[in-house]
Amino acid sequence: MGRMVSTGDKPFRFGVNMVLPGSREKWVGKCRRVEELGYDVLSVADHLGMAPPFPALVLAGAVTERVRLNTFVLNAPFYNPALLARDVAGTDQFVSGRLELGLGAGYVKEEFETAGMPFPSAGARVDHLELAIKELQRLYADPEYAPQPAQSGGPPLMIGGRGDRLLSLAAEHAATIAFSGTAKVRDGSPPMLATADAVEERTRFVAERLAGREAEFNLLVQFVQITDDREAALREILARFGDKLTLDELAEVPTVLVGTVDEIADQLVAHRVRFGFSYFTVLEANLEVLSPVVDLLCRR
Repeated sequence: MGRMVSTGDKPFRFGVNMVLPGSREKWVGKCRRVEELGYDVLSVADHLGMAPPFPALVLAGAVTERVRLNTFVLNAPFYNPALLARDVAGTDQFVSGRLELGLGAGYVKEEFETAGMPFPSAGARVDHLELAIKELQRLYADPEYAPQPAQSGGPPLMIGGRGDRLLSLAAEHAATIAFSGTAKVRDGSPPMLATADAVEERTRFVAERLAGREAEFNLLVQFVQITDDREAALREILARFGDKLTLDELAEVPTVLVGTVDEIADQLVAHRVRFGFSYFTVLEANLEVLSPVVDLLCRR
């Protein structure tokens, strides 16, 4: 999946995380639009109240030709590993080997409660994630296992999160490591944006544990705004966060992309150099907003 993490010239990849449920017709139109705009990856979030990941990706695969298809990211504690292995393998077959499997440990306490499940400790949730990863690897290595995924050994693995143990697990197993760009908060509390220095500390933590192994670094971008007045736009965003970040800190964070198309393209190049991010995912609401930047960087 590219060159060494320490280089700053990896090819960019851009993805869209689909979070809005809707009719079949609307879903098909959105999926085709993702591909038309030149994005590399179409992802589906795994939260209650949103589209079911595997059916959504199978339908996306049926109406697109090129775009990769990703779970961003599955709440691993919700899934029995053996049943997950079956659904992943079947989905990979149905999308002709375009699946990329994103896994996380889960963090929304209210969703566990709504599902009638206990909310395990952070450690227990990572335990389950590790069990799922190893069970998938074991089953897909067995030539007698059915259904076999279309991709030998299973779809490329993405692991997303921010804690030490989870990121250490990602450094050991994942082809793509997805950084949340959020600050450390009490377990079960709503996420908050991390400063650039805090994000850099997390990427350095992982780079050290990769020990030379190749991996792709992904970041979920929370805000994108095309504007000729970057400072005014940043002040508006800052007002939504109260005193959590200063204006200077907000201007540096890689999870917020604000400025002209050229300015944002330059920001992404700088983030690739500083943090190692070559794969950026935006939320569905920013699908059209970032597309001129995607087009510009693809032409550079």
